[in-house]
Amino acid sequence: MPDNAILLAVGAIVLIAGGAALGFLARGLWAAQAVRAAQEKAGRIVAEARAQQKDLILQAKEEQVRLQRETAEEERAKRAELTVLERRLLQRDEQLDQRTDMLEQRDRKLLDRERELQEQRDALGRARQEQVTALERVSGMTADQAKAQLLEEVREEAEHDAVRVARAIEREAREEAEDRAREIVVTAIQRIMADHTAEMTVSVVPLPSDEMKGRIIGREGRNIRALEQATGIDLIIDDTPESVLISGFDPVRREVARLALTKLIQDGRIHPGRIEEVVAKARAEVDLAMKQAGEQAAYDAGVPGLPPEIIKLLGRLKYRTSYGQNVLKHAVETSRLASIIAAEVGADIQIAKMGGLLHDIGKAVDHEVEGPHAQIGGQIAQRNGLSPRVVNAIAAHHQEVEYACVEAPIVQIADAISASRPGARGESMEAYVKRLEDLQAIADSFPGVERSFAVQAGREVRILVRPEEIDDLASMRLARDIVRKIEESLTYPGQIKVTVIRETRAVEYAK
Repeated sequence: MPDNAILLAVGAIVLIAGGAALGFLARGLWAAQAVRAAQEKAGRIVAEARAQQKDLILQAKEEQVRLQRETAEEERAKRAELTVLERRLLQRDEQLDQRTDMLEQRDRKLLDRERELQEQRDALGRARQEQVTALERVSGMTADQAKAQLLEEVREEAEHDAVRVARAIEREAREEAEDRAREIVVTAIQRIMADHTAEMTVSVVPLPSDEMKGRIIGREGRNIRALEQATGIDLIIDDTPESVLISGFDPVRREVARLALTKLIQDGRIHPGRIEEVVAKARAEVDLAMKQAGEQAAYDAGVPGLPPEIIKLLGRLKYRTSYGQNVLKHAVETSRLASIIAAEVGADIQIAKMGGLLHDIGKAVDHEVEGPHAQIGGQIAQRNGLSPRVVNAIAAHHQEVEYACVEAPIVQIADAISASRPGARGESMEAYVKRLEDLQAIADSFPGVERSFAVQAGREVRILVRPEEIDDLASMRLARDIVRKIEESLTYPGQIKVTVIRETRAVEYAK
């Protein structure tokens, strides 16, 4: 039994020692494999790095070659450009030398010509003296007597010329009177225009559906009659889909009707009692909007302290237009222009501002009061206790009364600038295209013109001429001739700029 135990113990020791030896051997093999794997990985990394290094070197060489090529091309281009510039400079030097020689020759000729003229003047003086002596001897009159007779003849000729000039002035005045008459007719058409001018007298109210038209008309037309009586305008309900036209000459009443009808459509309750209530609210809202518009215009123009009636009338201009131009915006613009001009010439800036802002105040009531709007505006300003210079600036801005202060013509000038600037007042497309075509036709009618372009809405004409036919001096004469023909042939607002362009090109090719 003890011997078996010893054997078992010895066997266990042998097994333990063998296991330890096997474990040590396994660890050695695993470590060797790990070392080999690390070495292989390091080899792959080194190979990849060398490959990347070669790629980077190749890319750097390619970039260097590209940069060298671009540098060489830029250098060649600059050398070619410098060569062209050098050639041009040489040509200009030669031309300047030639012009200098020509000027020197011209100076010598002018000196010789001046000496000849002086000799001729001396000879003419001697001949004149001999002629006077001979005339005195032949006529039996002294020089003073002949001078008196000559003055009498000159006086008679001057009287004849004066009569001719007076007739020319009378003819021009008649032509100006005709232009003024046309202007009065146009103004009258603007103030009392026909129903076909829809953009000035008609507002459109959209409807949610055509079924709403029947509700607006009402039973036996009572609703539409009540609305027309309450607002003083005409409602036009026709076959136009989902819309109602509001027609009337008073823009304020038209706005009240538009606002009231919009509210009735949104509310849905349409009957005579409701119509009167909504119209009253709409009229109050429009009055408030006009007051706010008048106060805002006075603030924008820098004219504080205006009377309430003036503010209200100024706000009415928000709904008034003149040749497509909003009168209230035109008034503010005129005020600003007048203040700028007054500052430049040393006039009273505040008077100019106020006169410019209120110069069209008469248009707020000119459909209710007889007379020109300038006169009506002057009366309104005088009734509200404004300065006499402001009253004169308003009343005289169409020269219907005499100027009484320097601010009056300033307001007139500012009014003309605001009304005639590009885009201020609308015109029909046909008239606009016709004016452009007429401008180009006038320019093309002159010899030597290659092409012409009417630009800036007809405010400028640019003309390209053939340089071999038109020189620099002739181009200036051409510009004056075209301006003269435009002034004689066309009617246009403001002014038209004529630009004549003469261009000489020298083209060579470097091979």
